[in-house]
Amino acid sequence: MIGLISATAAGAAARDRLAAAWPDRTRVYDGPVGDAVRRAFAECEQLVCFLAAGAVVRLVAPLLGDKATDPGVVCVDEGGRYAVSLVGGHGGGANDLAREVGAVLGAEPVVTTATDAVGIAGLDTLGLPVEGAVAAVSRALLDGEPVALRAEVAWPLPPLPVAEDGPYAIRVTDRLVEPAEREAVLRPPTLVVGVGASKGAPVAEVLDVIETALRDAGLSARSVAELATVDAKAEEPGIVGAAARLGVPLVTYAAEELARVDVPNPSDAPLAAVGTPSVAEAAALVRGGELLVPKRKSAASPAMATCAVVRRPGRGRLAVVGLGPGARDLLTPRAKAELERASVLVGLDQYVDQIRDLLRPGTRILESGLGAEEERARTAVAEAREGRAVALIGSGDAGVYAMASPALAEASDDIDVIGVPGVTAALAAGAILGAPLGHDHVSISLSDLHTPWEVIERRVRAAAEADLVVTFYNPRSRGRDWQLPKALAILAGHREPTTPVGVVRNASRPDESSRLTTLGALDPATVDMMTVVTVGNTATREIAGRMVTPRGYRWQASQEDAQ
Repeated sequence: MIGLISATAAGAAARDRLAAAWPDRTRVYDGPVGDAVRRAFAECEQLVCFLAAGAVVRLVAPLLGDKATDPGVVCVDEGGRYAVSLVGGHGGGANDLAREVGAVLGAEPVVTTATDAVGIAGLDTLGLPVEGAVAAVSRALLDGEPVALRAEVAWPLPPLPVAEDGPYAIRVTDRLVEPAEREAVLRPPTLVVGVGASKGAPVAEVLDVIETALRDAGLSARSVAELATVDAKAEEPGIVGAAARLGVPLVTYAAEELARVDVPNPSDAPLAAVGTPSVAEAAALVRGGELLVPKRKSAASPAMATCAVVRRPGRGRLAVVGLGPGARDLLTPRAKAELERASVLVGLDQYVDQIRDLLRPGTRILESGLGAEEERARTAVAEAREGRAVALIGSGDAGVYAMASPALAEASDDIDVIGVPGVTAALAAGAILGAPLGHDHVSISLSDLHTPWEVIERRVRAAAEADLVVTFYNPRSRGRDWQLPKALAILAGHREPTTPVGVVRNASRPDESSRLTTLGALDPATVDMMTVVTVGNTATREIAGRMVTPRGYRWQASQEDAQ
């Protein structure tokens, strides 16, 4: 919950706007400001104070305890111009909250945390347990000193400006190791512990067999991702309690599914009790991985609990990102976040140039020229299969005549794939022209490099007969100058010469140009590959210099009746 505190009418107005935008996330604290801050500090995960920064500093200073547990505090000035991350930038989430508040109120977020200020991911913001010389290694990253990355297990980390060797190091491991003097240790959740237990097994016994198994194998309990067991034990108090004590979820599987898992140590006892010859090993191995600790029993007599430990390496992450038509303000916040998260960027060189300044230090860039789409898709998937966080970029929307198709054709279920939508050229051009896409519409590429012209022509004829608004991509190049006239002639067989046609070149870019003409007057020679051509349907009209397709044909009928 986010506590909201204000002292003046202006502050209360901004406070109420935020409360209205986030009704389920916020709580307004009224009364004397000092009392309100103290109550909110004790009851909320975060605070937004609509007060002077100095006043907030004096009010929260006596309340501060530990940066790992203190709530994040954001201060918004009386004029609503700035949202300042004041306390708990990382641990309390105040940096992200300042950005969110700024987006709602139109205020400029002010973040002074050192790593955020220079675009480096803070080691304490990666969502992984971290220990050791965190401050010293972070300072070395900020100062540009060589910091080595020693990854003993693959994990899709964000970009970090690391070197092959250096006096400081970031170690990524699930092993039970003590950090060296100048080393920060990140512990990714790679371990799955399969658990079996007799009815009534004590929590202490279940927990002891798990912790002993991990310790004897030299594995860190901080890297345990989940406990796994059979459905029949989903509510067994000893297993449920052990998961709660370890702070990890409990995942269960049907006995039939576990019975199909090949395990080294099957047994008749669980087969008779729950319908599978293995619980601990099978539950740990059911989603794949490396068996590090075979089934072992608890030390009690008789033993009432068993466990097995499997390592599942981190799955690579491929984000297929649409950059939009080119204007920076049409790049979505989600796309920007994915660009900042990726440690590897794959893309066409001219698209990389558009967003190079948004990339964090340490991002590895793999760029290539026109015509290498399939190669870029293969490269991106291969990088993700190595356990990395990868962004594959394309213009417009990644799924529309762009990189999502070849990438997903190459990818299998061994990596995570995230699609990030973008503003397409058709949508950008439509907004410039007016509202040409107000009714059913279709986009057709006139490039026959990947599609035979016979197929393209059949689609154009279908769109013409169906009276669809048509947006032509890739309409004309120096080597392909006859396709657009042919397509327009097909449409002209079903539409009047006065049908509005919009022509937009480089939509949303600095050299953008647009014009409204008609099907009969359009000169194809004025169109190139940077142009989008939108042809209206029989209901489309030019109104006040804008191209408008009404949402229904009743509008057209009423116009004809009036005439």
